[in-house]
Amino acid sequence: MRPRAVAAELVGTFALTSSALISIHHAGFPISAPALAGLTLGVLVHLLGPVSGCLLNPAVTIAIWSIGKLNARDVGAFIVAQFAGAGLALALGNVLFADATPLPVDASAGTGVAEMLGAALLAFTIAAVFMGRIPARLTGAAIGGTLVVGIAWAAHGSNGVLNPAVALGTGSFSLPYVWGPVVGALAGAHLSRYVCDPGGRKTRGD
Repeated sequence: MRPRAVAAELVGTFALTSSALISIHHAGFPISAPALAGLTLGVLVHLLGPVSGCLLNPAVTIAIWSIGKLNARDVGAFIVAQFAGAGLALALGNVLFADATPLPVDASAGTGVAEMLGAALLAFTIAAVFMGRIPARLTGAAIGGTLVVGIAWAAHGSNGVLNPAVALGTGSFSLPYVWGPVVGALAGAHLSRYVCDPGGRKTRGD
């Protein structure tokens, strides 16, 4: 376990979840929730990517590990840190938005499929970054932009969270918000490895 990397995952997931909460519950907020989530993630990729890879998502963490780009000893600690960061954001949100309207939470299979599609696209891009297919100066824009598009893909059938930890922190947590992103991220990461892997060279996640 790498303490600085674990701390980065906690802080980053807290920031990402907090941005989601602010944009969802702040009436009249000038930036839409998907756009603010994408901008936040894009900035965090450049700040925290060199420290932990800036995964900030249990589903993506599992997927990147499954293609050999994350050490197994980091997986459990990262996931705990991600849920802890989201939990801290939830606690802060309960203070800031005491009268917030709760998000609708659907436990149907269609919700999981929608989350799966968006997460697959997100993990495809993140895996491509870990395999060195996207220049370092563009990684934030690529991952942040893909999150916005992935949310749009999922929004027809779910709340468009794509992240089990953020789902917990925003009060949108149910089984489809867990299995959907996990299955989608695994599929997206492995498809990316098949299509994009430039020969297995080492990247910052190794």
